[in-house]
Amino acid sequence: MIRLLAFLGLFATPLAAEQMKLAVTTSFHNSGLSEVLLPAIKEDTGLDVQLLVVGTGQALRLGEAGDVDAILVHSKAAEEAFVADGFGTHRREIMYNDFVLIGPEADAAGIQTAETAAQALTQIAEAEASFVSRGDDSGTHKKEIALWVDAGFDAESFGGWYKQVGAGMGASLNTASGLSAYILSDRASWLNFGNKGDLALLFSGDAVLFNQYAYLPVNFRRHDHVNAKAAEALENWLTSDKAETLINAYTIDGQGLFVFNATP
Repeated sequence: MIRLLAFLGLFATPLAAEQMKLAVTTSFHNSGLSEVLLPAIKEDTGLDVQLLVVGTGQALRLGEAGDVDAILVHSKAAEEAFVADGFGTHRREIMYNDFVLIGPEADAAGIQTAETAAQALTQIAEAEASFVSRGDDSGTHKKEIALWVDAGFDAESFGGWYKQVGAGMGASLNTASGLSAYILSDRASWLNFGNKGDLALLFSGDAVLFNQYAYLPVNFRRHDHVNAKAAEALENWLTSDKAETLINAYTIDGQGLFVFNATP
């Protein structure tokens, strides 16, 4: 009988790992970093993290509705409002990279010679060069609109050269590639993008292009079904030495994509 039970045990289904839902941005997912982090998270914590890949605006709405346990996004003002309104318990910075301006190698607007992001966008607008906007209320879209405002423009007034596609980072880059258009991207998504066509990284380095990612647990007091314990365990892992090592070591073609900056 003991041998029979042991034999049957070989075919028993192992206990399932604890699951939690994490809303993340398309730019984070497109970077490929999640493929490195998720297996390590499961190995170290037992958490099976299910990603909902959406823009920052949609991620915050999922958090407001209690449809996820936590979010990882990159739009500081919107994140702070999310916490202030009681939808998140707190905001914890995890890592950063930067935004870059991509465009056709011919660079008809001449942005490679620009000294600031505002100057680069001004030259694109004055040339009415094709520009693809994500137009999806994502963190990248919010940043793009803020950059246009800083440059003295209202994107709503632009003509046909300005194309809002309402899509994620990968799909928007594909559209820009097909149209030989300018586009704002996070560096990680650009480096991991395989359909570059005649596009190239033309402008970067302005401090205003800094791109911070933060982790926000959804407020369990508002939604008692939220897995607060799992959200806390994931936060502890994301701010650990192991996470720092993996995040800082992640490269594409020898270029680092993110810099860990979580504080204890």
